[in-house]
Amino acid sequence: MPEAVASPGTGRVLRVCALYPDLMNIYADRGNLLVLERRCRWRGIGFELAASGLGESLDPAAHELFYLGGGQDRDQRLCADDLLERKRDSLHAGARRGAVVLGVCGGYQLLGHSYTLGEERIQGVELLDVETVREDSERLIGNVAIEVSLGQEGAQSGDAAARGAAPCVLAGFENHGGRTYLGSGADPLGRVLKGYGNDGRSGMEGARRGNTIGTYLHGPLLPKNAWFADWLIARALGIEPDQLAPLDDALEREAHLGARRAAGV
Repeated sequence: MPEAVASPGTGRVLRVCALYPDLMNIYADRGNLLVLERRCRWRGIGFELAASGLGESLDPAAHELFYLGGGQDRDQRLCADDLLERKRDSLHAGARRGAVVLGVCGGYQLLGHSYTLGEERIQGVELLDVETVREDSERLIGNVAIEVSLGQEGAQSGDAAARGAAPCVLAGFENHGGRTYLGSGADPLGRVLKGYGNDGRSGMEGARRGNTIGTYLHGPLLPKNAWFADWLIARALGIEPDQLAPLDDALEREAHLGARRAAGV
């Protein structure tokens, strides 16, 4: 994982906690942490990365962003038990004070009420009003693009990052057997433009409640969507995205457009 980076310029520091980085990282989603670190460092924003694994406690006041990636079913079961026993209350306390909580794929499922596989029901931490069920049908696999619903600040950041591309589009890759269904207490992260999304039928992808976000997009997500990384950084620091110093994002723009082309958008 990236090392802590000093903050020579802004005086701001983004403190990130990766949950179970050794177990919940099967889709190279550690790249999301690298993107957050680099984009902070390039702006003179300090970056501190900690990890909390099995059997370890979690300080809700020590981090502005909590990250939970995806894992195999066996590892997901282990993490689910540990989340409930040692980290659930801390995650809820962090979310209440405005920290960003980002769950990707299996991490998204664990942020909800439960993940049901046949007769087994894996309890989630209930930060998102969603239920996931492994149905007796094919996996939802392929390139995906969605139009996100982040409000005006997301549109502004998207315009700044994409420069000519349609704003508020996230592109990535999905590979999940679970179908996730949203309750009344969760908004979708976005509308599917290409791909399957939460369940292959609703046309919705991901879920959001305040600063807690879950999505099936990986591959990993943030290297392909640098504008969204900036939105997360700003949100975690309690500032507007346009308060972040602009960067030369020519390569990042090409990565984003390449992911969109792969999805057919």
